[in-house]
Amino acid sequence: GNMVEWCLPQDIDLEGVEFKSMASGSHKIQSDFIYFRKGLCFGLACFANMPVESELERGARMKSVGILSPSYTLLYRYMHFLENQVRHQLEMPGHYSHLEAFYDDKKGVLPDSKGTSSSQQPVHWLPSIHRYMYPEMKITHPAGCMSQFIKFFGEQILVLWKFALLRKRILIFSPPPVGVVCYRVYCCCCLANVSLPGLGGTVPESKPFFYVNVADIEMLETEVSYVACTTEKIFEQKRDLYDVYVDNQNVKTHHEHLQPLLKINNADKEKFRRLNDQRQMLMYSQEVGEDCSSCEEDLFILFFMEQNNRIFQTLMEVSASQDKTLTADHARGMGLDPQGDRSFLMDLLEVYGIDVMLVIDNPCCT
Repeated sequence: GNMVEWCLPQDIDLEGVEFKSMASGSHKIQSDFIYFRKGLCFGLACFANMPVESELERGARMKSVGILSPSYTLLYRYMHFLENQVRHQLEMPGHYSHLEAFYDDKKGVLPDSKGTSSSQQPVHWLPSIHRYMYPEMKITHPAGCMSQFIKFFGEQILVLWKFALLRKRILIFSPPPVGVVCYRVYCCCCLANVSLPGLGGTVPESKPFFYVNVADIEMLETEVSYVACTTEKIFEQKRDLYDVYVDNQNVKTHHEHLQPLLKINNADKEKFRRLNDQRQMLMYSQEVGEDCSSCEEDLFILFFMEQNNRIFQTLMEVSASQDKTLTADHARGMGLDPQGDRSFLMDLLEVYGIDVMLVIDNPCCT
């Protein structure tokens, strides 16, 4: 099995991290990277696999080198260092001087099990100021990560958007490599950003768990909302652990009342067309050399944040009105389909505890 070979500080609780930092099935690939969650911290590990002429190691030497931080916003900065170090550890096992120097240079104070730290964290571990007020979501990715997400899921991202906004438990399955799937977790979380003041207190926290495995089952049983990915097919059978299961481009749910949300309606198609139009304009402005300070990631995040803000702004205005009545016109004004998004709206009102009366009738037969 996997084992922790070396760590600093030596007294830190790393139970289970040997399975989080090396995805199940990784023996079939040469290299990978993996984001994961350990207690209140986030980790990034780089994995590599090298053939060796050793019966003891059964012909292959596999290692992961990783770091833990209270925030995942800065982890990407050390990806290159971790990639170099895992290669170094494969070729020269047991030489930890570079890792010791890195730890001495970067060490912060990790939160203890109660979530408090014994002293103030150094400034370089703190998240940077949130741009555009969106949450702690700035991890770097290969060029075109958002593009790949949109191309991979197509119009299905509107289905994922609704489930993310409803704070459902979303589990993404994929065989290794898992690094690109960790980015899908990140992109999924970006779909649900809301920046309206005053809404925060009523919103259940959406937690990016990144990679999870069977050792996380007990922890996942207690979560009411998360987005995670796994390489372990056994999870599909454990329906009590998730609301939404994503296998390749196939998004599905076993909850009957959520089934209507799987269907793409006209308003969804219109939103997808607008998103693509904005992306095309951005690409054109970059091609003709205009000063384009906004990148595709910001465009993607802002597109969905503005959509979400518009929905909640309308719902809060209606709930503050005298008759508290939400009509088909309101739905259309929010960019929703009055009929196709009826069940989505009803769920939204319940999840966020918004007191309005829905008067959009189902179409009757003539």
